Amino acid sequence: MKVLVFSDSHSSLRFMREMMSRIRPDAVIHLGDHFDDAGILAEEAPGTTVLRVPGNCDMFRVYGEPETLCPQLFGVRLYMTHGHRHGVKQSLYKLLQEARQAGAQAALYGHTHRADLHWEEDGLLVLNPGSSGSGGSAAVLELCDGKIKDCRLIDERDLTK
Repeated sequence: MKVLVFSDSHSSLRFMREMMSRIRPDAVIHLGDHFDDAGILAEEAPGTTVLRVPGNCDMFRVYGEPETLCPQLFGVRLYMTHGHRHGVKQSLYKLLQEARQAGAQAALYGHTHRADLHWEEDGLLVLNPGSSGSGGSAAVLELCDGKIKDCRLIDERDLTK
């Protein structure tokens, strides 16, 4: 199953729409800063699972939505947050600690506008798709039989290939 991961779209939908058209994901994750953008994608792609968390720029737009989710998607436990409350611009320590405590196989975050994809020594995938609004970047997770089969970053330059 293919999962498109976005963050920090800031109401710029062009790149996300293009990725939706090209990848045709089974699910979409939006990690905040503009929470409503994921709602628009959900309306445009009925039947596609869309999960989202609010970011710091959503503070006055969204009330009562959890800032962290830890769903099981296609058998894989994901820890999802925007990251501003975890201090991800300074360190990933708090994010990784909470993801591990939740039993997650992957820690997904945004906020920094810088893409990050790496595996920790204990097998935890750490993923920040960067900014789908400014810079145009995202990630594709491939999940199969309760495992992360593959993960890759995609950016604006990949659209011209």
